[in-house]
Amino acid sequence: MALKSEGRFYGRVSIVTGASQGIGEVIARQLAREGSAVMLVDVQEEKLNSVRKEIVDSGGQAQSFVADVSLLAEAQRVCDEVVAQFGRIDHLINNAGITRDSLLLRLKEEDWDAVLAVNLKGVFNFCKAAIRTMINQRSGRIVNISSVVGLMGNAGQTNYAASKAGVIGFTKALAREVANRGITVNCVAPGYIMTAMTERLPEEVKKAFLELIPMKRFGSPEDVAAAVLFLLSDEASYITGQVINVNGGMYM
Repeated sequence: MALKSEGRFYGRVSIVTGASQGIGEVIARQLAREGSAVMLVDVQEEKLNSVRKEIVDSGGQAQSFVADVSLLAEAQRVCDEVVAQFGRIDHLINNAGITRDSLLLRLKEEDWDAVLAVNLKGVFNFCKAAIRTMINQRSGRIVNISSVVGLMGNAGQTNYAASKAGVIGFTKALAREVANRGITVNCVAPGYIMTAMTERLPEEVKKAFLELIPMKRFGSPEDVAAAVLFLLSDEASYITGQVINVNGGMYM
């Protein structure tokens, strides 16, 4: 299958979870612009297909996979299909995430389980499904999207904070396991980024966050995507097991 013949990621194959909107969508679009064949993964089929069509119409290469990242069998199905078509997986960006916010006293068990299943187990599932191919290639880049909340905590988000802190620990452990196979594994921890998910927060919550940010502005998905693409690039070949904070100084 022919790939776009220009860009710093020409010939690479990238899987992006949570690619139908927000940070994942921007990462996918920028990877396609840089020549990568982008495999878009999400549960939102209509939005996913819209992103795929726009990438293809603009000259990029993309395919969409409707899949639940919380299920290992679904992750394995996606990775098997990608390898069957392209023979390789170069980049894995684990971006899919959900929130189910509540103070612990009122937090429902199903909301704890749902957030951990998508945000943390989803990372495990796709890494496990993709890692054998990367080991056989003796090359690969994995970038897991954590959060400033996984580093500093946030009231009303014990489930989300636990899941994102878990992603950081998982990343560091996996980085040690596969470093000698030419595979790097890193985290990007965004702060307050203007996405559809954060837009739903009450105005008083947004104001409180803004007061915590020394740069006095919220970040954009493009800010996060820039850090991700750097970690995927050849320039980052000696960086692994790290957490890159993209938060305007909110947490240092």
